[in-house]
Amino acid sequence: MGVIVRQKVKGKDQPWWVFVSHDNKRTSRKVGDRKAAEAVASQIREKLKMGEFGFKPEKKAPLFKDYAEGFMETYSAMNHKESTRESYRSTLDKHLIPYFGERPLDLITKKDVKEFLTEKMQKGELALNSIRNLKRYFSSIMAEAVDDELISENPVLKTGKILKKNREEVEEVNSLSWEEKNVFEKAMVKHYPGYYPLFLTSLRTGMRIGEVVALKPGDLDFNGRFIEVRRSFSKGRLTTPKSGKSRRVDMSAQLAEVLERYLVDRKKDTLKRGWKEPPEWLFYNESGGRLDTNNLRKRVFYKALEKAKLRQISIHSLRHTYATLRIAKGDNILDVSKQLGHHSPKFTLDVYADWIPGLKKAEVDELDEKAAPGCTLLAPEYHEEQKKDSENSPKSLISVVGDARLERATFGSGDQRSIHLS
Repeated sequence: MGVIVRQKVKGKDQPWWVFVSHDNKRTSRKVGDRKAAEAVASQIREKLKMGEFGFKPEKKAPLFKDYAEGFMETYSAMNHKESTRESYRSTLDKHLIPYFGERPLDLITKKDVKEFLTEKMQKGELALNSIRNLKRYFSSIMAEAVDDELISENPVLKTGKILKKNREEVEEVNSLSWEEKNVFEKAMVKHYPGYYPLFLTSLRTGMRIGEVVALKPGDLDFNGRFIEVRRSFSKGRLTTPKSGKSRRVDMSAQLAEVLERYLVDRKKDTLKRGWKEPPEWLFYNESGGRLDTNNLRKRVFYKALEKAKLRQISIHSLRHTYATLRIAKGDNILDVSKQLGHHSPKFTLDVYADWIPGLKKAEVDELDEKAAPGCTLLAPEYHEEQKKDSENSPKSLISVVGDARLERATFGSGDQRSIHLS
């Protein structure tokens, strides 16, 4: 017989539970704070001694497929965007229900989850990130089951070690070099001038293509020189940006100039076509409606790559190009991450680590040089009186060299300073 008081999940704001084990039967109840749980446990211990404590018939845990359907109808319907719900639905139908559907929730173990994930890895049918998403969706459903007190713990938690990304498994980032970017831009101006402002927006801001085609003229602020990213088109639906919230991205001087001219041309085009008012969207099709991203890829983007004699890349690679060129030239990683709309700088680092300056042996060799790269280091004048002082007692570098002046250096990220000694 045993009565134990503990938290299922440790933490200051987590509830306390009373667990009872007696005559090969077990039960548990959520009580509240620790003091209340201890009081209930004392009462149960007394009843067990007197033989007065009775176990209620245990509720049968539902099958995973039944609970998952309920999850989709309630929690998912209230909390997820339509595109996320579609992703959950696809994951359940293709992967989770075929494997776990007929199992009661309380009989799904960590071992089962690990075997399932290992099988997905070994088959090689899904990319690593897809398997990660699958695990995340599975964990969300089982976490709700814990909250509904149908199972005592989430078996999906702490099963992701096998999914840890090796260097060889990092998603390939196929971006344009600085020279290739220039060649692509020239091809757009020459062969598809009407689409040049759109693709320049993509290259200068790193916005997703769904975010670019969902822009409206009112999203542009030429005084502050930024664009407000408020919405995105995904799978034919207008939705929020991927992060679920809006963000601001900076416009370069060139982009601002091109877009200002484009807005003037846009008004002229409206009059020419006899439309009563300009199109709702910043970039529009022949009838003034929203651009279709698939048509944009096939009819403009891929053909522009051909004209420029560049290799075939995805339209998403323009976003990668923005990120890699900025990171390679030493821009602040926090700002790049923020502009891209990533959920954390760590994610940005994981994806673009290979483009961070400083991954070459030649840069380590520079430590052998007498002068710091990017700035001038002058040897201090050593005065006779300082020499006498130093013979009597050790002095710090600052006291020996006297005056020092600071100058900006251009290497690295952010404002760096170098000390010129004289």
